[in-house]
Amino acid sequence: MDQHKIRFVASDTPNAQKSLKTLKKLHGNAAPDEATVIVALGGDGFMIETLHQYIDHDIPIYGMNQGTVGFLMNAYKTADLPKRVSEAQPANLYPLKMTAECEDGKVIEGLAINEVSLIRESRYAAKVEISVDGRTRLEELICDGVMTATPAGSTAYNFSAHGPILPLSSRLLSLTPICAFRPRRWRGALLPETSTVRLRILEPEKRPVSATADYTEARRVKQVSIRQEKVRTIQLLFDSEHDLEERILSEQFQS
Repeated sequence: MDQHKIRFVASDTPNAQKSLKTLKKLHGNAAPDEATVIVALGGDGFMIETLHQYIDHDIPIYGMNQGTVGFLMNAYKTADLPKRVSEAQPANLYPLKMTAECEDGKVIEGLAINEVSLIRESRYAAKVEISVDGRTRLEELICDGVMTATPAGSTAYNFSAHGPILPLSSRLLSLTPICAFRPRRWRGALLPETSTVRLRILEPEKRPVSATADYTEARRVKQVSIRQEKVRTIQLLFDSEHDLEERILSEQFQS
């Protein structure tokens, strides 16, 4: 069994900070440039934050739940942690890259592990033209917003907006409207992971829209392009009895 050099990171919550002290005492804490694995203590929000922090470090991340939902986390246990980490199953995630062109001429880029979402900024519904790989697929969607979600993100905001849950191995993206008004029957689309989605805002002066890629926000956008960033791979580690593929499958049968 390989012996990992573990670096612990934790959210600011009391439980996570208490667990951080316990685990540091038991296992020490490797320096950032020496660590071979990151153990993140918190909830899903903190995990997303940690993934962004280490996205360019090519280092696997093993989460333990000290938050609320913990969909991306393993159970918190202090026993046999090095063994659990060594035997954990990897899940490779690929972020989405957002390129947002704003009304003032700025171009804002950001990476999203869960989804890129567009949301109206005013009392007026947004009007959006949707193109996929250079071909217009929907000339006008009237809605509160629209999002493109990864398989890992399909169980989050996407699922709350009645979008489909995607298995991790599906090689698909979910294009999901948020409170669509017209066309009423359009419930979104499943796209190949290689697709480039372009969302063009119609009447942007009257109907301002913001775009968000996880922590990167662009206000009053004119057009947003979204594609998968395959050159970056994020590796999450999960206990073998409850890997991410199983969690995504199980989520579809929850009441």
